[in-house]
Amino acid sequence: MTIKIEKKIVSYKVIKPEDEKTTVEEVAELNIERMNESVARPELLLGSTYKIKTPQSEHALYITINDMILNEGTEHEERRPYEVFINSKNMEHFQWVLALTRVISAVFRKGGDITFMVEELKAVFDPKGGYFKKGGVYMPSLVAEIGHAIEQHMKQIGMLKSLEFDAHQKQFLADKRAEFEAMHSENTAENSDFPEQAQLCTKCQTKALVLMDGCMTCLNCGDSKCG
Repeated sequence: MTIKIEKKIVSYKVIKPEDEKTTVEEVAELNIERMNESVARPELLLGSTYKIKTPQSEHALYITINDMILNEGTEHEERRPYEVFINSKNMEHFQWVLALTRVISAVFRKGGDITFMVEELKAVFDPKGGYFKKGGVYMPSLVAEIGHAIEQHMKQIGMLKSLEFDAHQKQFLADKRAEFEAMHSENTAENSDFPEQAQLCTKCQTKALVLMDGCMTCLNCGDSKCG
């Protein structure tokens, strides 16, 4: 059977005569375009821009991530990040922000599993201290917040799955929160959806950890020290 190759060959596989299990579908797999350094940049890329406003600067950062559509119009169509740009009126971080965008873009174009980069960025801590965002979410550094923005984008295009609670878990958290609020009359903390005396949860990085029934329980993600 003859298969016409209409796209640029980026990899190959030698089919040996003794390999009787090789199917037409396996051969066709070689024609699926994957992100790699040889993929040429098209004239049109789809982009999304995310705004980051931190208490450490009066000017916001705008993160733009441009995506490439691979295998468009086929069952193997997928959207993958190709490049990232970060802009701000604040020039204080210009040098390292520019370097970071070039490194991230290079990783995007390298292909393969690039989701590891999200956790690497989110794990960066600022020695001067982090800050809390609205809702009580703690950001250890500006780099970590850039990582969160990239994570959000990867979830939108299907590279990462969003953590969703089932009905039972949602009801459990709602019951725990109602029980805690019934026991305490204090108002919630400023810029937070959780009680003022709540502590920082090390799992979801949200100030929502409270003492319930002698056990530290997170009202945001449900993590409990008692299992």
